[in-house]
Amino acid sequence: MEPLLGDSRSARPLRPSPLRSVLAWLLASALFFAPCLDAAYDAYPAALPAKDKRQKHDPVLKGLPVTDLTPDEAVFHALNRLAYGPRPGDVERIKQIGLAAWIDQQLNPNSIEDKAVESRLEALPTLHLGSAKLMQEYPQPKQAAKQAGVTPPESKNDQAQARSDAAAAMIARDSQADADLMAAPKSISEANISSPMKQASANVTTPGTAQRGALSVDPNAVPRAIADDSKRPQRVIEELAMAKMTRAIYSDRQLLQVMDDFWFNHFNVFAGKGEDRYYLTSYERDVIAPHALGKFKDLVSDTAKSPAMLFYLDNFLSADPRAAQRLAQERAIRQRARGGFNRVSQNAQAQNKKKQQRGLNENYGRELMELHTLGVDGGYTQKDVTEVARCFTGWTIEKPRENPQFKFDERIHDPDPKIVLGKKLHSGGMKDAEQVIELLVKNPSTAKFISTKLARRFVSDNPPPALVARMAETFKSSDGDIRAVMHAMIYSPEFWTRDAYRAKIKTPFEFVASAVRALGTDVDSSMPLVQWVARIGEPLYQCQPPTGYPDRAETWVNTGALLNRLNFSLALAGNKVRGSRADVAALLGTEAAPDSKTDSKQVLDRAVQLFLGGQAAPTTVEALQKRLDDPQVVQAKLDDPVKHVDLAMVTGLVLGAPEFQRR
Repeated sequence: MEPLLGDSRSARPLRPSPLRSVLAWLLASALFFAPCLDAAYDAYPAALPAKDKRQKHDPVLKGLPVTDLTPDEAVFHALNRLAYGPRPGDVERIKQIGLAAWIDQQLNPNSIEDKAVESRLEALPTLHLGSAKLMQEYPQPKQAAKQAGVTPPESKNDQAQARSDAAAAMIARDSQADADLMAAPKSISEANISSPMKQASANVTTPGTAQRGALSVDPNAVPRAIADDSKRPQRVIEELAMAKMTRAIYSDRQLLQVMDDFWFNHFNVFAGKGEDRYYLTSYERDVIAPHALGKFKDLVSDTAKSPAMLFYLDNFLSADPRAAQRLAQERAIRQRARGGFNRVSQNAQAQNKKKQQRGLNENYGRELMELHTLGVDGGYTQKDVTEVARCFTGWTIEKPRENPQFKFDERIHDPDPKIVLGKKLHSGGMKDAEQVIELLVKNPSTAKFISTKLARRFVSDNPPPALVARMAETFKSSDGDIRAVMHAMIYSPEFWTRDAYRAKIKTPFEFVASAVRALGTDVDSSMPLVQWVARIGEPLYQCQPPTGYPDRAETWVNTGALLNRLNFSLALAGNKVRGSRADVAALLGTEAAPDSKTDSKQVLDRAVQLFLGGQAAPTTVEALQKRLDDPQVVQAKLDDPVKHVDLAMVTGLVLGAPEFQRR
């Protein structure tokens, strides 16, 4: 086992006990080899529906096409798919109002009062600031040192920061005069500005494994004084991650939080690339969240104009390669009209020939079609990629370091006609790219691709083709209305089949959020939870390639990552996660004093009922029951006649069970 990630003050080796190793192996085996866990629940047969009872007549399920699941299972299923799992009392509350009523509320989040979670976010001041203000108040160390008149030591981030400085300087210079506009060195526009695609194969961290950084230090390490890092740039992303975790745990607009996570992954931006650390707060707040259940076209349009996306995929540097010559000719004509002449020396001309003109960048054009709209099998060609990139020339950022806003620069836009997917586009100016967006979002391949991704997220890794087809038809008929597509999916029989029940593996973020919710944990500080998510393998906002984090089981299932899940479960249930407190005894209904005797089998049964919906495979129950006599669980020596059950240990083991890893 690797040591805990973090600085030397808190890193220490973590030695897995035989108990944890065995359970981690069991967990990995169950998740690898069982396509779904409904194969046998003989240990708790009462949870299965009676064969002679048609569940669609139950008032709890009124209006829903549920026939395979019991009311309790259906509510449990909805909370695990459309939310981050149930909190204590959620199942009972939903059964009182009816499951369909709860679903309709979730599909219309503005109808849900959510002031409680907003009050928790007041302690995170960066969430309400614009990008320019964040740059001003959370400057880079060199910039802050310069303002203070101090020379800082070199750091490992200096090279990356230099690239960002060069890019920002280029844009600033370009806006000054036509002559400077096109004189960008090739080393800046192509080599030094890191492309996410170029970096992905070499540097991307494999999901399911931990990554070093501010979000992946030892979650239980005592934090440094707030003054040490409260004004450092990384604080911006830390607060964004803490807000994401807080909303997932406490927001009553649960589906909106799930959709926000889905769309951020779909339109992924890597926080570690230069100025994007400052742009992401506005990106998620002003671009992703407002359209999470709105029109897909609005999502595409707003992400295309977002400084975060423009910077991440380098489109802010993309220009018509002929623009330099065109502008030089126009300048020469103006000079001749004024009776002037060209004073550029031969030496200067020779130096300019060594410089490459600012040219076409195809990164965004490619990802717009492959990842954002049509999909890799959407029927486009490399020629289409180039033509789309030409349409988006001139979509840039005005003053990236001062007041980063979208700007269309007509001077560097390619004015000639383009042909995209066989259609000639010649609207001119900014309308060229707007016409591309309109063309792509209305393409049948986009309807199928987006519907498939949504069904994969909410139904199964391999969603039924008939369901995807109906969702795609809804997408087309509703002009890309995401709420309508989600309604069609949720109110389909395929969503409620037993094959879909517990068919998905929770990502690390989903797992941590669901465990905290399941225990009704009171969270004072969500940063240790964010760090646990990173340690389990999904550092928030740190996915480098534009694909975002995967949504398939094989990504997250390996013994090392699952052992970390078990470690987290045990730490959370045992109140060993800094800033989080849970009352396991009250939750299990056994407020026994530490010196009294508690029946371990009874505790296990109650924990399975609470956290697993009363359902656990025989192999899981057998493995857990064998551990009930373990000295770690009963808190006694082998010859001690009195056994005291460690409620936190039992709870942690159940939360680490294969069934809880699924949703």
